[in-house]
Amino acid sequence: MSRSTLLRWGARLLTTTALSLAVLPAFAEVSKPTSIKVGITTFLSGPASVFGVPARAAAEIVIDELNAQGGIDGVKIEPLFIDEGVGGDRLLSEYRRVVQEQGADVMLASISSGNCNTLAPVAEDLKVVNILWDCGTEKALEGHNYKYVVRTQANAVTEMVAAALYLIKVKPDFKTLAVVNQDYAWGRDSWDIFSTVLKQLKPDVKIVAELFPKFGASDFSAEVSRLQVLRPDVVLSTSWGGDLDTFVRQATQRGLLKNSQFFLALGESSLERLGNTLPDGVLIGARGDHYFLSPQWVNDPIHKAFVEKFKQKTGSYPIYSVYHMVQALEGMKAAYLKAIKAQNGQWPDEDQLAEAFRGLEFRGLTSNIQIRPGDGQGLEAQLFGVTTSSPDYKFKVLKDVMVVPAAKITTPADGHSPEWVKTVNLGLLDQVQPATAAP
Repeated sequence: MSRSTLLRWGARLLTTTALSLAVLPAFAEVSKPTSIKVGITTFLSGPASVFGVPARAAAEIVIDELNAQGGIDGVKIEPLFIDEGVGGDRLLSEYRRVVQEQGADVMLASISSGNCNTLAPVAEDLKVVNILWDCGTEKALEGHNYKYVVRTQANAVTEMVAAALYLIKVKPDFKTLAVVNQDYAWGRDSWDIFSTVLKQLKPDVKIVAELFPKFGASDFSAEVSRLQVLRPDVVLSTSWGGDLDTFVRQATQRGLLKNSQFFLALGESSLERLGNTLPDGVLIGARGDHYFLSPQWVNDPIHKAFVEKFKQKTGSYPIYSVYHMVQALEGMKAAYLKAIKAQNGQWPDEDQLAEAFRGLEFRGLTSNIQIRPGDGQGLEAQLFGVTTSSPDYKFKVLKDVMVVPAAKITTPADGHSPEWVKTVNLGLLDQVQPATAAP
């Protein structure tokens, strides 16, 4: 081959290579999809469905409204609901099927802390963005350094530190306490946090009983009998859903709520279902700053409009699982729009969407939520109140509502919760403040 032929061949090769490199960015772009498929796990059967079905209704309201407005950047949302009530093994199978066979772009999972612990590493393996939309266990994120898994609400540390501070703020003189919690990840972990903080803040309190009935229990006679004998100053429960409803009904029937101060740290979700079963004076937590009559948000136009739509659709008022579902979907929308802007208007891939959640700030129905860049954990204020009767409602409502901001009561992103909660001190009591109307 002559020297001139070699030169011409080399020139053609360089030109071809340059052209190939020039078109690489076009191939790297992600085409805008025809829909965003969102897999959503929630309890649609079993005793926890009283908590999960309202959350599904909330998702339907939000998604219908978004789609009526054209979706996210012109792409409509297609929900794919999965029943958490089918059990752990089948849930895992359904989760994989929705991602791998139905092509879900984002997953919202789950309600149960146990399910979140199981599904978070699966999402990471599948490289699909997973929003921990309601579960509380801090163990789902802490120490894992996940890329695709984030949480759009508080975790158990925030919730239980706030609960302990609130209890001591409003009932500082109690001497004995008993706990009745569901026997699974949330029940055990939330009590570990609460009891550790309580010992730090009020070391003279005596824990007279730690009772853990099985998840889904229908008979609490043994627990009620034990508490009647012990007569603790305070009975704490961080149970939720049908389990909490059943326990409260059986305890009320036997007069237990007259003998002890009850503190239902997740009780906001049961107020309407329990009707007038609850007496006045029960301490209630809302797991977030969520309450449809919150002094801060009752007259806010966005919040008020949603409450009316939800009541019209379901016949009931929204509970905290509803608020958490709205937060997850609004967080997803905000992350997509942030990622699209970062890509100069191009549709993001899964990695770019996951990155957009880091440092994200958005609003659901109440206070703004911040997702920490370091660990993907959401920061969410906590609300508490005391049951009272109202002529306007056929169930107890809350008075003396107080709110605790999240920043100082949440384990730092690089912290270890079992050690950090031991540093909580009485100086944080000033974080518990009366709720006032939002500006």
